[in-house]
Amino acid sequence: MQRPTILVVDDTPDNLAVVGGILESDYRVRIANSGERALRVAASDPRPELILLDIMMPGMDGYQTLERLRADPALCDIPVIFVTAMDAASDEAIGLQLGAVDYVTKPINPAILLARLRTHLELKANRDRLARHNELLEARVAQRTREVELIKDVSMHALATLAEKRDNETGNHLLRTRGYIEVLMNDLAGQADFAEELTPLRRKLIAKAAPLHDIGKVGIPDSILLKPGRLTPEEFTIMKTHACIGAAALDEAIARVLADRRENRPDEDERYSLDFLETAREIAGGHHEKWDGSGYPQGLSGDAIPLSARLMALADVFDALISKRHYKEAFPLEETIGIIRAGRGAHFDPRIVDCFLTHIDAFTAIANQYSDAPENHP
Repeated sequence: MQRPTILVVDDTPDNLAVVGGILESDYRVRIANSGERALRVAASDPRPELILLDIMMPGMDGYQTLERLRADPALCDIPVIFVTAMDAASDEAIGLQLGAVDYVTKPINPAILLARLRTHLELKANRDRLARHNELLEARVAQRTREVELIKDVSMHALATLAEKRDNETGNHLLRTRGYIEVLMNDLAGQADFAEELTPLRRKLIAKAAPLHDIGKVGIPDSILLKPGRLTPEEFTIMKTHACIGAAALDEAIARVLADRRENRPDEDERYSLDFLETAREIAGGHHEKWDGSGYPQGLSGDAIPLSARLMALADVFDALISKRHYKEAFPLEETIGIIRAGRGAHFDPRIVDCFLTHIDAFTAIANQYSDAPENHP
């Protein structure tokens, strides 16, 4: 077993020799005759497990040396014992306040010095073991958190895809709309109107929740959802209920989460799950609202429409227009752009339309990457 390394710091050669002689049978001893040299030795291999530090030294004294050690992240955990002829209670108090773990006075009693060394080396070994154990636990928790997050993402996306595939056999609409929203958010986050709301965490939540925007379609009969022609007014009224159905389903999920929180009293880290569901509810219930108040289901207008829903409104319409569906052919890109531009301030938040118009190339690239061609099916 390798012997612990002790760094002895003293400007007097005789003192270094005395302390070295006491320690050499049980420890690997390194020496330094000044505070400056002690810092260099402590930072080199083999690193000391403990430092015996004199106080009264020319140049950098022991107090200053300890302050420098404690200020260095690589050296701050090394225990320091002051070894000095200064035996006043005030001197000892100063050293302990600066971070020394103990105080041994000269002339040195070998038995006391060795006992103090053993005690503090054992304490350090225990602290190191505890730190390693905590690091291992933190790594396991982080891994488990990643696994839970992955399972949640897969489950939510699978649920969204099942709903989407009822009237879009590829499900790529989900990938495209999420991509469009991410393009918009990355730009808008740098604008004063949106910077406070589009924090990195908020953007992450919106992007992950976006695929659930049409989850309410599970409640629409196939005879309406898959009808190849134009819907009758009565059928369209039923179709519009998918926003309410989706929001209601997510409302129920939120209620279950809140009930579980009250019962099990989880920590605040689980707030993320609730925020995710609330964001999904905003999008599902609000992505057919219009800026001028003529949308559904609530007839909200302007900033009363959640930002997440306003982003999805444009992304959803753009994708619906450029994509072939069982009830229509795809619109040409220029015509699609014209329709969205015409909806500025009526259907859509004008600032989001302006952002869209500066990123048409990015929208087009996403549409091509995740097109409904067979080779692009997920």
